[in-house]
Amino acid sequence: MTATLPSRTRAVVIGGGIAGCSVLHHLVQLGWSEVILLEKGQLTCGSTWHAAGLCTQLHPSRILTKLLMRSMRLYRSLEGAGLHLPGSLRLACSPEQLDEFRARAAARVSGLDLRVIGPEQVAELFPLADLDGVLGAAYLPSDGHVDPSSVTTALARGNSIFTRTTVHSLERHGTDWRVGTDRGSIDCEVVVNAAGMWAPQVAALAGVRLPMVPLLHQYVVTDTVDRLAGLGRELPVLRDPEGSFYVRQEGNGLLVGPFEPNPPTWALDGVPMDFEGKLLPGDLEQIEPVLEKAARRVPVLGEAGLKTVLNGPDGYTPDGRCLMGEIPGRRNLFVLAGFSIFGIVFGGGAGAYLAEWIVNGQPSDSMWELDVRRFGPYAEDSAYVAARAREVYEHEYAIHYPEQEWPAGRPRKTGPLYDLLRERGAVFGERSGWERPLWFAPEGVQPVDRPSFRVPGWHEHVGEECRAVRRAVGVLDQTSFAKFELSGPGAQALLDRLCANRLPAQEGRIALTQMLTPRGGIECDLTVTRLSENRFYVVSAAATETHDLAWIQRHLPGDGSVRLENVTDRIGVLTVAGPRSRTLIARLTSADVSDAGLPFFRTLDLVLAGVPVRAMRLSYVGELGYELHHPIELSATLYTALLEAGQDLGLADFGYRALESMRLEKGYRLWGADIDADHTPFEAGLDRFVALDKGDFIGRDALLSQLSHGCERMLVSLALEPGGLHPHGGEPVLAGDEVVGYVSAGGYGHCVDRAIAHAYLPGRLVRDGAPIAVEVLGNRMTGKIVTRPLYDPRNERLRS
Repeated sequence: MTATLPSRTRAVVIGGGIAGCSVLHHLVQLGWSEVILLEKGQLTCGSTWHAAGLCTQLHPSRILTKLLMRSMRLYRSLEGAGLHLPGSLRLACSPEQLDEFRARAAARVSGLDLRVIGPEQVAELFPLADLDGVLGAAYLPSDGHVDPSSVTTALARGNSIFTRTTVHSLERHGTDWRVGTDRGSIDCEVVVNAAGMWAPQVAALAGVRLPMVPLLHQYVVTDTVDRLAGLGRELPVLRDPEGSFYVRQEGNGLLVGPFEPNPPTWALDGVPMDFEGKLLPGDLEQIEPVLEKAARRVPVLGEAGLKTVLNGPDGYTPDGRCLMGEIPGRRNLFVLAGFSIFGIVFGGGAGAYLAEWIVNGQPSDSMWELDVRRFGPYAEDSAYVAARAREVYEHEYAIHYPEQEWPAGRPRKTGPLYDLLRERGAVFGERSGWERPLWFAPEGVQPVDRPSFRVPGWHEHVGEECRAVRRAVGVLDQTSFAKFELSGPGAQALLDRLCANRLPAQEGRIALTQMLTPRGGIECDLTVTRLSENRFYVVSAAATETHDLAWIQRHLPGDGSVRLENVTDRIGVLTVAGPRSRTLIARLTSADVSDAGLPFFRTLDLVLAGVPVRAMRLSYVGELGYELHHPIELSATLYTALLEAGQDLGLADFGYRALESMRLEKGYRLWGADIDADHTPFEAGLDRFVALDKGDFIGRDALLSQLSHGCERMLVSLALEPGGLHPHGGEPVLAGDEVVGYVSAGGYGHCVDRAIAHAYLPGRLVRDGAPIAVEVLGNRMTGKIVTRPLYDPRNERLRS
């Protein structure tokens, strides 16, 4: 460990656990020699040292599977990491659990060896288990566990590290950060907050609140189990979702970790700074019911004595995934923390991706699922975070269905229509804290989600909503849209620099555009409306509010010539769509809303049923449609007026699941699923929204290079044969028996009566009508590539 603290360096990493040491290691690997790590105690003295060290690569996310595989490759390459590779088993005691494993078998898109095996093979691999009720298991031969302290030390080896150095201030000093410590101050370009469960306290030094709370997790280690000695090999790690526990071999004993109901929080007001290398008293009563289940599954646990009860805290986030990336509004202040007890297996890969982000401006794969910007101010309250974190913990081994919504901490943010829509049968989901209607239960149907890997309980009702919109007219509350205003003499120049498309030239015109990374990847997907010469209205998705706002803020000129205002909470949005939508709106206004008076991709300020409305003519469902932006306090007035005026027109409520089905039918792209920073507009088939001749913009050079070389992959729609299954995302796409791509988004097109997938495929395969297949739950679904929308390919209805 280094003794003399420098006064300046390029980057400072705060925290000497697995996360901090991984970032340090990878920054140096990428060529940053002037990087130091500060640790207030000794390496691993927070939550790293007492982790169980489990390393599994089984994950429903394709990208996070790649991250976990990257961790395992790293640990295999490190000398002295203490890596054990006995494999892992996750039991299935119901057909639904087997479906989940079959769904996750899509991990073979990433090259992961995942096998769904029967009870006989489970018995051979883990002979100590009682397999009563077991139908099968997911087996990963390359899984295992690692010694947390050894792997962290291996990552730290040879690097510049200062232990016993406490950070007490973080301040901007010109364009740099000044890190104040009890051993002096250090100026640097970049700071990485990898302080584990102390990360919120470190962030607070820079005026930032991170959504993280400490939860307590216990595991026990048994005395010697005689049967282990005779096996001649190490048992695979066993996970029992039904019992909610894991078991792995620890020397000649067994280590058992339960995920019990209602786990305790700890130190919500801040983790004591001297809590180093410490544990809390064991509480066997808290975990006893789960231990009893474990003893029934592995009977020798009931016979072996307990040698150790370990009770340690770790930082949990509201969704159980870590916080990664640059903190909004704090340039070059990065975070990597909140691994929710999975820091050991995530740490290696996450540290590598964050180092790429710091050095190259973006990671080699989109880390949106871990991006700190996925949360907004709504998630800063510790009571809310604790409720969500407990729910994640309790359901760690529960079945995770597609499109599943979880109830803890809700409702958090509600618009004025929440109660009214609930009375009308709305079943809500949550995005960015907002409650949003997913579907509407008709009279006599319980308004409750029944998710499934096959046909979910809402399927037929969502179909009726789609048909109502296509046949007549529907209304959807989209108040959760992110909405920003940019104004001032520099506003146009800023947006021209950020946007790949040409800005609208006249007042009242709308442009659909992407904001790109320097590599040409799609950072933001949004609409820009010109309100006046120097005033613009920007609308993007609810889920990306904090993300998109931070991207624009990051590029604001320093001369004050642009004012950026987040008006999301002040403006309500009702979307009206369908062939009768113009008739409905015309009944409530004296303004000319004909095709001539309000053309496609135009906006018009009007009064609708006494409510001032900015009517924007565009549609994400592929029908004649309008977004009605209005003062949020008048939402109920406007909605009620629409209902009354639309009774004889067949007006119906519809939700976001119907919206998703209809946008798939039209081949419309969704950021975070079909498009993100990993994909350029050319690859995504959005080249018509790129104006290369308008002058310089971020990402233009990369697009010009791609234009000259051609795209290796293209996003296309796949029309699959009707059947009882449909893809949800991540499934392998097959040409013959070869895996040639993956599904980015999938669902059922109720108005074209077939399953639909969006997928990135090699350019050489993209030919209209070419045969293709998608593997869904182990079944081969055949279909064809379609290069035009399945619904209304000429856009006649959209522009009617």
